[in-house]
Amino acid sequence: MKLLSTALIALLLFGCGRDSETPGAAADQTVRIGIARFAMETCTFCPRVTDVAEFEYYGPPHEGDAVLEQGGAIAGFIHAAGEYRDVEVVGVYAVREPLGGSMGSWVTQRAFDKYTSEIVNRLSEIPDLDAVYLPLHGAMAVAGISRPEAEFVRRIKEKLGDIPIAVTMDLHANEDAELADYADIVLIVKRFPHYDFKLMGGRAARLLVRTVRGEYEPVLEVRRPNLAFATVYGGTHQGLPRDMMERARRWENRHLDTFVSVAMGFPFADVPDMGMSIFVQTNGDRALATQIADDMNEYIRVNRRSFEYDIPKLIPGVDEGLGYLEAGIRPVVLANLSDRLGDATHILGELIARGQSNFVVGTISDEQAIETIKQGYEVGDTIDISIGGHTSVLAGRPVAIRGEVTYIGTYVLGGDAESDLVALRFGDNNWVLLTPTRFQVRTRAILDHAGVPVNGMDLFVVKSRNHFRRGFMETGLAKKAVVIDAPGHGPADIGQLPFENLPDGTYSRFLSASDED
Repeated sequence: MKLLSTALIALLLFGCGRDSETPGAAADQTVRIGIARFAMETCTFCPRVTDVAEFEYYGPPHEGDAVLEQGGAIAGFIHAAGEYRDVEVVGVYAVREPLGGSMGSWVTQRAFDKYTSEIVNRLSEIPDLDAVYLPLHGAMAVAGISRPEAEFVRRIKEKLGDIPIAVTMDLHANEDAELADYADIVLIVKRFPHYDFKLMGGRAARLLVRTVRGEYEPVLEVRRPNLAFATVYGGTHQGLPRDMMERARRWENRHLDTFVSVAMGFPFADVPDMGMSIFVQTNGDRALATQIADDMNEYIRVNRRSFEYDIPKLIPGVDEGLGYLEAGIRPVVLANLSDRLGDATHILGELIARGQSNFVVGTISDEQAIETIKQGYEVGDTIDISIGGHTSVLAGRPVAIRGEVTYIGTYVLGGDAESDLVALRFGDNNWVLLTPTRFQVRTRAILDHAGVPVNGMDLFVVKSRNHFRRGFMETGLAKKAVVIDAPGHGPADIGQLPFENLPDGTYSRFLSASDED
């Protein structure tokens, strides 16, 4: 009994000396990690270049502690870093989302050099910096720089030496093995609509801390399946994208410290690394990383013809949506997948021509119409005005509206800065929201903000591919959705796009030069 009591006391004392909730607490090394962000999804087929003015349209870059308040992957990183003793996270610099997000075309080299230089210099000024975290997108396209994310990481290491760097990315990233030449850790979200940025940020924090403390030896294997398709086909709520991501999770669940990332690519950026890519991360096990990377690559290659399918054009798509209403199924979402400039009027014009009632269009980008309304009208005034259709022939014709001004105010469209928002009501309970830039409506929030009677609507017309599912389908707000391939700069048929830098051997059912073996 005496021996048992002594053993029990020793066990209790040992337990009291450990912090079971704090991974890595036994290590006495302080880990200092800098966070910086410079990210964009670039549509190179859009007309307006993206320069410094576009990146600072919503305000100057965030600095210092303001970087740590940006949410998303950064919030996940900070939360996970807080699980460890002696870990300090330093906010460095975060460039804001540019004007209109991915409606911008090529990033100028001036903007790229300005922001990367600022970040590199600020990182170099942090004493005893142990690691860097970069929450990026992965689909930035820069004039004169073929692989900007890899070049960004390369510049950091050139200045700071071989410091561990973790990168997290959107699943619409365009990347190849060059990123792995410089980045130590690469993690990509698995869900579209995106829910898991915080999860990937948390993983990045844990892996960076363990790498600095010698507990994790990053090994990366990269594969390129030579496959490209429009982002609309990548929704992970169904079909092959869902099964592919589940396959990646099964590999992760079988092996500790293993992370399997698949980027579906962003085909609206005409860059040399456009298309799908696979990044497999292990803890020092090159053979395992190779096995998994080869398996995922072969799975995607064998099933490559199953990603793309027929999507209705304008008239058939509207017919399908109205057919649901006639069958008593409502409300319905009509999602315009191809409008990357925000001012397309195709679905709005078609609904008006058919005398449709009880619909809301969110949003039409038209800065001039907003200014006209702000300068000459008040809420409650009757108005005759033409909206939309001002950027190119792909946007359709301006649509004449006679109705009532119901809201003049602001809403946060990009970053944390407010932009103008106007709502008009016309016809038989029809509504249209005007914004100065492209805005992808993901949830009902902006509709509620503008006073739209959301619960009484039959049709929600949005400019979105899959993100709308989060707020309209998964909440049960809408009963059906029809995704429509109207004319625009982001078509489902990527064979319409004038590629000049398409990687050799890229497969798509819409590309005449596709590999057919």
